[in-house]
Amino acid sequence: MTTPQAIAIGCSAGGLDALKVVLGALDPRLTQAVLVCCHSGSDTVELLCEVLQRASALPVTEAAERHPVLSGTVHLAPSGYHLLVEKDRHFALSIDPRVQYARPSIDVMFCSAAEVWHEKLIGVVLTGGNADGASGLQRIRELGGIAIVQSPSNAEISTMPQAALDTAGADHCVDLSDIAPLINRLCLP
Repeated sequence: MTTPQAIAIGCSAGGLDALKVVLGALDPRLTQAVLVCCHSGSDTVELLCEVLQRASALPVTEAAERHPVLSGTVHLAPSGYHLLVEKDRHFALSIDPRVQYARPSIDVMFCSAAEVWHEKLIGVVLTGGNADGASGLQRIRELGGIAIVQSPSNAEISTMPQAALDTAGADHCVDLSDIAPLINRLCLP
């Protein structure tokens, strides 16, 4: 199996608590870049970065236009912009129309990351109240990446993980507390 180089995580309603659980249990030795799209409903992700930094052993930062994707770092999609990854592994921000009623859109981030990392990408769909992330996760799987979906019965809001399962299926469908240990096993030699 190819060692993953990046992890893309999407969530919506209930996502903050879920992210704290996942990021808090990621191994600090991970060298993979972690991209996060969370529908926070806030005008800024500054506070979200601070809250998640307290839970995470990895540095947490807001992704910015033309900034490089950093290994071993959690990058949060900024509010009001779609987050894309360019072939040169720098970020691009877009104000294109909302996708699944959201900007940033998980689908947009997932599809963009899949085009860069192919089979070296892990896509993770957590709790949420819409179908954003489902078609993006399908694209990740089409290009050989690994799909992890939070078990809908374990999610605060089951709509998003259920939509992901219905559209894309999953390589792993597990409870929230099992997601980070699974990522650690997949990413560390």
